[in-house]
Amino acid sequence: MKAPVGMIALTGMEFHAYHGVHDYETRKGARFVVDVEMSVPAPLDDTLNQTVDYSRVYGLIQREMTGRNFKLIESLAGHLADAIMAAEPLVAELLVRVHKPHAPLAGIVRDVSCEQRRTRD
Repeated sequence: MKAPVGMIALTGMEFHAYHGVHDYETRKGARFVVDVEMSVPAPLDDTLNQTVDYSRVYGLIQREMTGRNFKLIESLAGHLADAIMAAEPLVAELLVRVHKPHAPLAGIVRDVSCEQRRTRD
């Protein structure tokens, strides 16, 4: 029998950050929304060291979102995914979704987003 697996999700994390291709995006910044889904082993007992501390994951995402700039949300989502996998050895599978709700487009678009998935070997 396989060990039980659970899912930890952090959804709707909002950050004002300076990612984008255009100069005004890197000058003024914009709102970005990040969702993360992490597949983790179910803890054997009721202790934090048996699972992923999602407050630590939030802090990592916050630092990465505001600490450096990316031109592409594809690159940003990939960087976040790699950083989480490196920092959290209990994460077996991961989905990171970065939303750019006010992307500079000529038409009406509710949201632009990019997903990156990672699986531990």
